Amino acid sequence: MIAALPMYDRAEMRAATDALWAAIRDALRAQDIDAPEGLARADDLWAIWRDPTLILAQTCGLPFRAGLHRDVRLVATPDYGLPGCPPGFYNSVLIARDACLPHRPRIAINDPLSQSGWAALHEWAAMQRLDLGAVTVTGAHAASARAVAEGQADLAAIDAQTWRLLVRHAGTDPGLEIARTSPTPGLPLITARAHDPAPIRAALTAALAGLPAETLSALDLRGFVQIDAAAYLAMSVPPNP
Repeated sequence: MIAALPMYDRAEMRAATDALWAAIRDALRAQDIDAPEGLARADDLWAIWRDPTLILAQTCGLPFRAGLHRDVRLVATPDYGLPGCPPGFYNSVLIARDACLPHRPRIAINDPLSQSGWAALHEWAAMQRLDLGAVTVTGAHAASARAVAEGQADLAAIDAQTWRLLVRHAGTDPGLEIARTSPTPGLPLITARAHDPAPIRAALTAALAGLPAETLSALDLRGFVQIDAAAYLAMSVPPNP
């Protein structure tokens, strides 16, 4: 069995993330569901997401709807209590050094298969009738934020929860924010196709009830909600940047 919670796994939050997994693991085992002792922390997220022994992992909405949904089952979506978003939803923070963007702004994106870093930015630019310029793929939201702050890019879109954590833990300038995109379903928790998500969902609820308030506060975790897979699949897949 394998489990991973990689999407907001910052070093400053590692103890809280491990405590969350320990509570979920124990709740799974209480239902006689095999669960690994600790979380997998590997660079190849696709290998984790597609592992046939996957018991639980967090992914992004764009990979899920672009094909991953065929290999996994949706379990639940964490709610981080983001401003302006319904429970379990999130959006992207548009950042720039100047709100008056140049013609064809240079953009920094973390990954072409990122809902928050690319799909949301692409949709927002279309609504603004803004032509996008040269693209730099940075590999991480934090790197995209640095690229804008240091003048290597004019515009980037950052997952709102990641932005909250960058401002809190990395000293990122909150004044870079110029706008926010429309809310979309948040980063879902998934399990391998062969697993029944219902008892895993029950374990999440049990784990949440047993965690101390300081752990939940460190993770900004308010709860877990059920968002139908159709809500993810209904969104369009953007063109490759």
